[in-house]
Amino acid sequence: MKRVMPYALVLALCAIGTPVAFTRITRAPDWQWCGELVSRVETTERVVALTFDDGPSERGLDAVLPVLKARAIPATFFLIGRTLERNPDLGARLLGDGHELGNHSYSHRPMLWLSQDDIAREVESTDAILRRVGFRGPILFRPPFGRKLLGLPWYLASTQRTTIMWDVDPESYVQAASDLVAYTREHVRPGSIIILHPMTKSGGETRAALPAIIDGLLSDGYRFVTVSELLALQEHSDAVPAR
Repeated sequence: MKRVMPYALVLALCAIGTPVAFTRITRAPDWQWCGELVSRVETTERVVALTFDDGPSERGLDAVLPVLKARAIPATFFLIGRTLERNPDLGARLLGDGHELGNHSYSHRPMLWLSQDDIAREVESTDAILRRVGFRGPILFRPPFGRKLLGLPWYLASTQRTTIMWDVDPESYVQAASDLVAYTREHVRPGSIIILHPMTKSGGETRAALPAIIDGLLSDGYRFVTVSELLALQEHSDAVPAR
């Protein structure tokens, strides 16, 4: 469910809040001050979207893609434009396996204080790279670190883009592979969006946990879809325009 926080209240909290409170506000997965945001889709179907952020990296794909392919699982990969630009073959590899590609900005720098021109360059240059590697679907956007405040939501709203967040983030709470599996299975609901980071050198526990996460959710009766497919299934929109 998306909660709306009035613009004036956001500014007040930014002015008086502690650094921890400010981080929580800017990284909140279920609201932003304007535009549309999806962290989960309301549905009665036992469907879930598996999403991977950052990269692409050969290390990550070598670990992740065989697991997905063996189980015929589609996923959505939110990729960094600069990294994809250097490794277009990895983008083609993802597309060849039938996965969805998303925009995770060009440089992966925090976008809280960027100008509208800088935000546009971060987003639109990555869109162009995604098209060059062959992605043809609608391009979804996820902010670097999930952080947004004023300028980024304004740009996204003005360009009719939806912010894609998540409602299951096991890596923020536990580290060991077995705990990642348990946390994910405990917190997933119909329509959930899971976020994982298997592309980095430090993502070994996530890579180790992935087969058991998928197998556990399959045994729990869940079906995996891309984020775009999940959005198409929604019965009642979770992306209510902010006011």
